[in-house]
Amino acid sequence: MPVMIKASPRLSDPVLLAIGGHDPGGGAGLQADIETAAALGLHCCSAVTAITVQTSCRLTQLVAQPAEQLRDQCLAVFEDYQVAAVKIGLIGHSHLVQTIAALLKTHPNLPVVFDPVLASGSGERIADAALLNQLRRHLLRRCTLITPNLPEARLLADAPGRDQAARRLLNLGAKAVLITGTHDSSDQVINTFYPGDGALSQWEWPRLTGSFHGSGCTLASAIAARLALGQELKSAVAEAQAYVMDTLRQARALARCQLIPRRLPPPASEPEPEQSTEQAKTQPHALRTLVAPTATKPDNERQPD
Repeated sequence: MPVMIKASPRLSDPVLLAIGGHDPGGGAGLQADIETAAALGLHCCSAVTAITVQTSCRLTQLVAQPAEQLRDQCLAVFEDYQVAAVKIGLIGHSHLVQTIAALLKTHPNLPVVFDPVLASGSGERIADAALLNQLRRHLLRRCTLITPNLPEARLLADAPGRDQAARRLLNLGAKAVLITGTHDSSDQVINTFYPGDGALSQWEWPRLTGSFHGSGCTLASAIAARLALGQELKSAVAEAQAYVMDTLRQARALARCQLIPRRLPPPASEPEPEQSTEQAKTQPHALRTLVAPTATKPDNERQPD
């Protein structure tokens, strides 16, 4: 009788843990995180914060999961895998924030990228005052980087302008902030990176026509995946933007409203889509190093939940 030898697992390969919501269409949320990590050859584990009913046109229902269930999902992953970075997306309810923060507290050296999903891609607001307060009080201090668009940055920071919002978010404990210009009215998409200990940088990208489902998820998970592989933060931010631009140039009209970014390369037998001259610009028009905003004394006020 042959002897069966059980293979010993190698725990040398890093993995990404994505904490976020389930999108039944697969264009955003955890499915976007998994595809993005796979594009880098990285395995992505997942923990579900909320089940959503949504299309590429609108969000109609969001059901947050019990805190104990989310905690147990994350603990199972940490017990079984070598988690090298964490990406957080949609949280969905204030009662989950302290659970996530407590888990991160036990892994203080892990890079954490937080995409604060405060509204759906079609504009429905999904963050109330209680959730915003919990994020400010408990989660931001655990984050290596947060990646809001400008409306989300203003809302989360309760500040009117981009620089003021970034300064407030840094004061609340975030180590660095990347504010994206996807929701601006400017001709170019201007993304601004505010490190907590250095000069800020800006990247300008062509504003493509169309609306894209899950582009913010893709950016945050692309950065987190690179951090999991040991890349330095600013370099990860720069390379992730180039990757996202490529996914948007190749986005497909799979759904009725928004385009779905093509995060994974097409099969070898499938020809690459033709690119227009404008879309072929995969590098930013400019990279500028500017003076960092003056740091102010952290605001230690505690707001009621």
